[in-house]
Amino acid sequence: MNQVLDGFRFSLCFAFLLYASWKDLKTREVSNKVWIIFGPLAFTLTFIELLRYENLDLPLYGICFGLTAAFSIILFYSGGFGGADAKALMCLALALPFYPEGLLTPVWGEISPISQSFFPITVFSNSVLLAAATAVYMFLHNIISHKIAKKKLFDEEFENESFGRKILVLITGYKVSVKKLKERWHLYPLEDLENVEGELKRKLVILPKDEGRNAIVERLVGAVKTRKIQDKVWATPGLPMLIFITAGLIIALFLGDIIWICISFLLG
Repeated sequence: MNQVLDGFRFSLCFAFLLYASWKDLKTREVSNKVWIIFGPLAFTLTFIELLRYENLDLPLYGICFGLTAAFSIILFYSGGFGGADAKALMCLALALPFYPEGLLTPVWGEISPISQSFFPITVFSNSVLLAAATAVYMFLHNIISHKIAKKKLFDEEFENESFGRKILVLITGYKVSVKKLKERWHLYPLEDLENVEGELKRKLVILPKDEGRNAIVERLVGAVKTRKIQDKVWATPGLPMLIFITAGLIIALFLGDIIWICISFLLG
C-alpha cells in the first residue's frame, strides 16, 4: 500500500507539472486553479501515507514544507521566481517532501542527504543548473553570431554601461527587431530610453518585469520610427522556469542530486 501511495504522488506531480509547463511555454501564465487542485490532493496523499506508515516523519514533513514555502516566497518577492514557479515548488513539497525510496532508486545509486529530507530543494538546485546551461548557450550564440556578422556586440550608446551589466545581458538575451519585440508578448526588452537634458539615451535593463513592459516597447518603437536608434534591440525570452522545474524533478528522481553527484565525484 505504501508503494501504491508513492506511485500516486509520483504520478500526481508529473501530471500537474507537465500541464503547468505546457501552459508556461505557451502563454507564460498558469491558472491558480492548477495549484488549488494540486495542493490539497498532494497534501492528502502524503499525510495519509505518513500517518499510517511513517508517522515519525510528520514533523519533518511540516519543516520541509515550511522551509520550501519560505524559500519560494523570498525568491518570488526578490524577483528570482514567478508566482507559478513558487506555487509549483510548494505543491511539490506537499507531494514529495522526501525522495520516494520505496518506489525508485536513482541511477547514481546514492540518495543525497538533502533529497532524503528536503527533496524539493534538490529539484530546485537541479532546475537552476539546467537554466544556467541556457545562459552558456545564449552567451556563445551572441558571440558567434556577432563575429559572423562582423558587428559590435554593443552599440556606442552603451559604452558607459558596466562590464557586469553587459555580461548579464549577453547570457540572458539576444538582439531582435522592434517589430518582433512588439508582436511576441513573451519577449522582454533589455534596454530602455530615458530623456537626459532633452536627448534620448539608451540604457540596459537587467531585471525586466511585466509592469512597464509595453511602455518601454512603445518608446523603442517610436525611437526606431524617428530613426533615433537602429531596429535591433536587446531582449530576453523570459525563461519558462516551470519547464526547468519539471526537468529538475525528472533528473532528481531518476539520476539524483546533480550538485551532490559533482561533490561526491570530486571528493572521490
